[in-house]
Amino acid sequence: VRNFFTSFTFSKLMPNKGSNDWLTRQLNDVYVRKSRYDRYRCRSAYKLLEIDEKYNILKPGHSVVDCGAAPGSWTQVAVKKLKLDKDLEEEEKQGIVISVDLQHIMPIKGAIIISESNFTEPSVQQKISELLPGGKADVILSDMAPKASGMSHIDSVEILKLVYSALSFAVLTLKKRGVFLCKVWDSNEVETLYSNLQNLFTTVKRIKPKASRSDSSELFILAKGFKGIK
Repeated sequence: VRNFFTSFTFSKLMPNKGSNDWLTRQLNDVYVRKSRYDRYRCRSAYKLLEIDEKYNILKPGHSVVDCGAAPGSWTQVAVKKLKLDKDLEEEEKQGIVISVDLQHIMPIKGAIIISESNFTEPSVQQKISELLPGGKADVILSDMAPKASGMSHIDSVEILKLVYSALSFAVLTLKKRGVFLCKVWDSNEVETLYSNLQNLFTTVKRIKPKASRSDSSELFILAKGFKGIK
C-alpha cells in the first residue's frame, strides 16, 4: 500500500497528465490528509480501523501477524489496539504484533519487524511461528499484493496466490475461534476463496471500507471463528 512519500518518485523531470492526476488525487484525499495528522504511515490504516471498530477483531493480549505490512500503517493500528505502544514494563505488556514484508519497514514501537523477507517462504513462516507464544496466533492479517501488471485478470490471480499462502499458514497457526482478514481484488475466482473460508470459519464477510477508493476493485474478506483442524 502506497502513500505520498513512498510512491512519489522524481525519475521524470517533465510532468505528465497521469502523474499530475495522481498527485492531485493524493493531495485532495481526506484519508491522506488525515493519516498525516494522525501520524499513520499511509491511508490504509483507516481501512483496518473501520473494520476493527465494527467487528472488534484486535484486542489486548492478542497475538497478531501482519503480512504485507510495509510501510506499517496496519501494524501501527494493531499495536495501538493491543496497547503495546504504551511505555510499560515488558512484564506488563500483553500480546504481540509481528510484521513481515518484502520491503523494508521502519521500526514501530511495540511491534516485532521482519523486513525484506518473503512471507511465502517456509523459513520465514517458521521464524514467525517461533516468535509467536506457543506458536499460535489470534489474528492473521494479509494486506499483501503483487506488483500490478495492469491486466486485471492476471493481477487478481496473483493476489489470490498470496492470500492462499497466508491462509495455509493461518490454518496451521490460528487458535480456535481465531480471525483471518485478507485483501483481494474482486474477480470470479474470489468466490472459490469465499467458499473455502466458509468451510474453515463460522462467519465470513465481504467488506468494502469507506477508505477504499470507489474506483478500486479492492475488497476485504473477514473470516471469524476458526473451526480448527479435525
